[in-house]
Amino acid sequence: MRYAAGLLGGAALLLSASCTAPRAIVSTGKVTPRGEFRVGGNLSFNLPTETISKAGSTLKSAAQDLANKAANDTVRYNQTVENLQVAAIAYALDPVRPSSDLYLRYGVIERFDVGYKYAFGSHVFDAMYQFLGPVGTVENPGTREAGATYGSIGLQYATQRTQLPNIPFLDDVNALLGFQASRHDLIVPLVFSRSLGVEEEIGAISYGVVYAHTFVRYGLTPGQLFNGPGSGFVTGKVPDLPTERRNFGSFGAFFNAKLGYRYAYVIPALSVYYQNYGEYQLLNNKTAKLSGLTFIPSLGLQFRIPSTRR
Repeated sequence: MRYAAGLLGGAALLLSASCTAPRAIVSTGKVTPRGEFRVGGNLSFNLPTETISKAGSTLKSAAQDLANKAANDTVRYNQTVENLQVAAIAYALDPVRPSSDLYLRYGVIERFDVGYKYAFGSHVFDAMYQFLGPVGTVENPGTREAGATYGSIGLQYATQRTQLPNIPFLDDVNALLGFQASRHDLIVPLVFSRSLGVEEEIGAISYGVVYAHTFVRYGLTPGQLFNGPGSGFVTGKVPDLPTERRNFGSFGAFFNAKLGYRYAYVIPALSVYYQNYGEYQLLNNKTAKLSGLTFIPSLGLQFRIPSTRR
């Protein structure tokens, strides 16, 4: 009964909290000018269609199966357990959740800046190169033209460890599945923007495309999970799934608006990705294929700290 309740509650709470590499693109085509700093933060919501679908089917299956499990403290491998594995993997790949991050950027040389972002569980390092547009500042413009066009390309690296949240009911799910995962993400955004005012004095309108590649390691070490007679598998405890390695690419597009004046800006943004996550090994030599769209609306606040150079 204890594990049956865990299955039902765990499926519902897969939507509650996790960490993932931030993929909302809030950059403009103009990199941080030499000697300047930009600091800020973002609030976003990750909405992957595949994870929503898999978590929903898991919850439904668990509810249907609850009556059969309520009188038995031993969990037998069945379709409910299989669906729960798929939902857990989908959740690690692309969770349904709100997220936040804080970042700092610095202009190292003309046309090149670097940054660090902390996403409360994920560490992100990146750099961007500006190949189009002037390189001046608000105080010392490289052009007097309002509405100049900028373009830049970047490389972002993020690393994190992933697990199901340690909250009521999911403790039982963790005990049942023993699910652990880690991931590394590479993201390459190509950004174009049009300045609002001279040198983005009052902001910019930005758009572009992005490619991301994710490397995942995961494993399953089930606890009190057994195959029974007639299940089609060897009777006894379900064997562990050793560490599996997978990688997949994501293709996206984004739009953002940077709105403010000189030193402070609000940045609403929307990023959309498509990814074929690939095929994933489950317990008892089962497999699952995953693919879908991810929508990431976000709202950010950015502050500009001018250079002290004259």
